[in-house]
Amino acid sequence: MSDATKLIHTGRNDPSFQGAVNPPIHRASTILFERAEDLYGSPKRSYGTQGMCVHDSLKAVLRELEQAHSVQLTNSGLSACTVALLALCSAGDHVLVSDNTYGPVRTFCDQHLSRFGAQIGYFDPRIGAKIADHIQPNTKLIWLEAPGSLTMEVSDIPAIVAVAKASNIWTAIDNTWAAGWFLKPLTMGVDFSIQAATKYPCGHSDVLMGTIAAGHAKASAVLAKYNQASGNINSADDAWLVLRGLRTMGVRLERHQQSAIAIAKWLTTRPEVRQVLHPALPEHPDHQIWQRDFTGSSGLFSLVLRPTSEKQVLAFLNALDLFGLGFSWGGYLSLAVHCDPQLVRTAGHWVADGPLIRLSIGLEDVDDLIADLDQAFAQIT
Repeated sequence: MSDATKLIHTGRNDPSFQGAVNPPIHRASTILFERAEDLYGSPKRSYGTQGMCVHDSLKAVLRELEQAHSVQLTNSGLSACTVALLALCSAGDHVLVSDNTYGPVRTFCDQHLSRFGAQIGYFDPRIGAKIADHIQPNTKLIWLEAPGSLTMEVSDIPAIVAVAKASNIWTAIDNTWAAGWFLKPLTMGVDFSIQAATKYPCGHSDVLMGTIAAGHAKASAVLAKYNQASGNINSADDAWLVLRGLRTMGVRLERHQQSAIAIAKWLTTRPEVRQVLHPALPEHPDHQIWQRDFTGSSGLFSLVLRPTSEKQVLAFLNALDLFGLGFSWGGYLSLAVHCDPQLVRTAGHWVADGPLIRLSIGLEDVDDLIADLDQAFAQIT
């Protein structure tokens, strides 16, 4: 079956649904047993931290979507990243992190994972097979983000995975941009695919959740062991909302993709814009890699304005009417954010001769969004 059909039909056959299309919401901490002998010997779940049927349904859909061996849920996209890092890394381990990684992940690695005795190194996201030059005897994990959610570099995943496997190194990727829909990293040999389900799976900007999909039994065992001990759990209500959002994610993503490409192409004609950073555009430096590995593109991309003052950049953003000003993305509402204050590079330098703006294209009419951007550009003279 196609992903579109799987999203509709997976996780809907539990008898406890009693014929309902959607699963019930069971809010539970304590779970009772019929006999004292079963308290420690029953295969059934024993406490609410193990989730309920709605969590099971959500995991089942995500397993199909990511083509995963198992899936763990966490309470935010960031916690999905930190849970994976803590499950895989120990004191003395060397961790290689793509230099375009999500800012809070960099902060966690630098300020907390390192405090626990891990060694952190950063690499150019376009390094490809040359990442072999950065491998140390104690390298435990290579962390990827493709594309980078600010600067949109697309890493050569197969080349990096090949180096990692040759040295018995874990690989993990932040797959939020592609939502498990346009990229299947586990089928490419990546061990863990991580998402902020806050974004496209939820789709309505009202839930925080992360997901970690493990590609094989060994990866599942390592992740499950740590996750069970950590006390990580999501509310049944949040699991239900994300599951409901997933049912329509396919059609939403197609609209996000079409609208974002149309707006990106329009932006390339604007004199105020120096460069549009969208992997689906042929002029993007990583377009060929994107075309090889991805089946499409989501609604998130960035643009570099021609050199202008911060005052004019802020005036441009403040003039937007339909675009909200906010850090998240993947919902039905279009968003814009000035990226320069959060850009950090340690493996190289971000090279651009103008301010960086990120747009998340929502589900509004394309012509209305273009008109909104057009009138806001009047602030840049």
